[in-house]
Amino acid sequence: MNKILQSALLLFAIIGLSSCNSSQQEGSDSTDTVVVEHKLGKTTVNSHPKNIVVFDMGALETLDELGVPVVGIPKDHVPDHLSKYKTNTEVADAGSLLEPNFEKINAMQPDLILISERQVKNYEELSKIAPTIYVGVDPKDYMNSFEKNVLLIGQLVNKEAEAKEKVDATKAKLADAQAKLAGNDKKALVIMHNNGRFSANGKGSRFGFIFTEMGLKPAQDDLEVATHGQKISNEFIAEINPDYLFVVDRNAVVSGQPVNKSEIENKLIQQTNAYKNGKIIYLDPQIWYLSGGGLTSTNRMIDDILAAASN
Repeated sequence: MNKILQSALLLFAIIGLSSCNSSQQEGSDSTDTVVVEHKLGKTTVNSHPKNIVVFDMGALETLDELGVPVVGIPKDHVPDHLSKYKTNTEVADAGSLLEPNFEKINAMQPDLILISERQVKNYEELSKIAPTIYVGVDPKDYMNSFEKNVLLIGQLVNKEAEAKEKVDATKAKLADAQAKLAGNDKKALVIMHNNGRFSANGKGSRFGFIFTEMGLKPAQDDLEVATHGQKISNEFIAEINPDYLFVVDRNAVVSGQPVNKSEIENKLIQQTNAYKNGKIIYLDPQIWYLSGGGLTSTNRMIDDILAAASN
């Protein structure tokens, strides 16, 4: 009788321990979250999300380099270097960069949505579907925000070591480029072309990386910092007379119609040192306008400016 009782007690103990462990494990899973503080607020995210919808192309670059799949992206304007996501039938179309398709996104059952500046107005609505985090790069503090975003993404997808390795390599590459350009005292102007009009972009702007990170000197210090820059004329460019004239053609990616160089290199522009010395540089708008802030684009941006200004 005692043996039967002992066996019964042992069985109950095993069952009780198993139940306790199961409960602890379930509790661990349910509380395995991280609170992320970002530009738009604080968001609680389940660790290691599986279904990720991405609206920021820089974040998509980072996930791509880390080998992490996504379930949805806006397929209206995908940079050429990420075109495989546009044609991949396993990646759903989440709408456009400016107008997310909430119904389609909801059907994807995401556990994480990554956005940037173009989707700010949709933050509240997207947050109702899944935890939504702003991961846009800060143009006034590019490298610090770049590092923070890449490491955050790495942490969330359990690839933190790989993300840190790639960030460190990018920082080392930038430091090397800065050293090579340190003695360069030539002045640069960055302009964006949009439907026949020009806007200039200086420090703190979306293209301010050229000045704040690469160290080139601006041809004009007091340019207005705005989303699309300060409107300027051909006369303004000729008067400023930059040694380097960097051109970002917005039309090429928005409407698919690249500007004819003759529209930019007119008689007034031909008076500049940039034209005379063959230093009008047409930057890839796929990298500089659609992307930016990710591992791929940041490395290419370093390459672009180093190649243009080191000879």
